Amino acid sequence: MINLIGTYECKADAKGRLMLSAPLKKQLDDVLHEGFVLKRSVFQPCLELYPMQEWNIMMAKINKLNRFVKKNNDFIRRFTAGVKMVEVDASGRILIPKDLCVFAGIEKQIVLSSAVNIIEVWDKDKYENAIEDVSDFAELAEEVMGNLDVDELS
Repeated sequence: MINLIGTYECKADAKGRLMLSAPLKKQLDDVLHEGFVLKRSVFQPCLELYPMQEWNIMMAKINKLNRFVKKNNDFIRRFTAGVKMVEVDASGRILIPKDLCVFAGIEKQIVLSSAVNIIEVWDKDKYENAIEDVSDFAELAEEVMGNLDVDELS
């Protein structure tokens, strides 16, 4: 499992290509050659960039769902809607397809934000709004992490 660290700003060119920052590229060095999957986020107006090995782990979980249960089938269809395979070119760039740029409202200024094992790709303004939107992060942190035993975290 990959554990990515950092938030990086970059710009998209007129064709929708973005340059991966050197620190992020270094963290991904072992998996760059495998390619990536780019998809719409489920909860936010951003994109999620999965290293191929992380995508395969996610697909193994999804493949356990019974496709003869309508909710499961509907979930799979919506989860994989608009999914694209992308590669890092020789210049260290990734092309974001136009339909995914439209979904995420990506124009020029982009934020690449690590989310443990994937990278969220945001329009800079939308990212800033999402970060500010959590009105009481302390309350959220307590609710999400407060019931975990300290020993479970290590």
